[in-house]
Amino acid sequence: MTDNNAESRPLAVVTGASSGIGYELARCCAQNGFDLLIASDEPQIEEAANQLRLLGAQVEALQVDLGTAQGVDQVVRAASGRDVSALLANAGHGLGDSFMEQDFVKVRHVIDTNITGTVDLIHRIGLRMQARREGRILITGSIAGFMPGAYQAVYNATKAFIDSFSFALRNELKDSGVTITCLMPGPTDTNFFARAGMLDTKLGTQEKDNPASVAQAGFDAMMNGEGDVVAGLKNKLQAAIANVTPSAALAEQHRHMAQPGTAKS
Repeated sequence: MTDNNAESRPLAVVTGASSGIGYELARCCAQNGFDLLIASDEPQIEEAANQLRLLGAQVEALQVDLGTAQGVDQVVRAASGRDVSALLANAGHGLGDSFMEQDFVKVRHVIDTNITGTVDLIHRIGLRMQARREGRILITGSIAGFMPGAYQAVYNATKAFIDSFSFALRNELKDSGVTITCLMPGPTDTNFFARAGMLDTKLGTQEKDNPASVAQAGFDAMMNGEGDVVAGLKNKLQAAIANVTPSAALAEQHRHMAQPGTAKS
């Protein structure tokens, strides 16, 4: 995106935007006057861009792997011609089954996507926001970060990092003109569980939240400059309970929801 194409509309960068919460976040941005740079490692990103253009936004779409330095570089280069008013760092994925049964290449990719790529992108775009003393950053964490995730151990641990990082960064930037908001959804009706290989678990088959509602809550919180938002009353209660429950008990509870085969029990 270059200055020649820039108009009066602010620019939002949204990652993980091909479907689910990320797509709905991009939709919220388009409906509220933002142009878009959207990115995902899924080929559906082009169809998402076509749908978002119908809302009147200028949209550039990138199919990139945000778990790699090259993928982050591509997003940063694509955004270099315009000031980024909002960064919605939503890219992430999970991995089911027990840690010892997982392919470590896939384990590492979860960590590189959920943590390394996310933090890298926030650092590089956030520096420009800080220099202008203006910008909004929404980071998609999860209530999963409040509990040890037996049979989803790496994913939950990455979200514990992201939740903590978001709160710390918000404090550091509180006088900078840049706001940090952490969106913490619970199980949401997206392709997350299919991609993580968890469709034979209770977590994968239980009733889930609507991604449009989750995204709207996150977008509103970002625009209002709020520090965090847990989407949904049930998730708010679960997060509150997790804060006063011993970790061993939380891990056992999570086991009964995430262990392969629990969808049948």
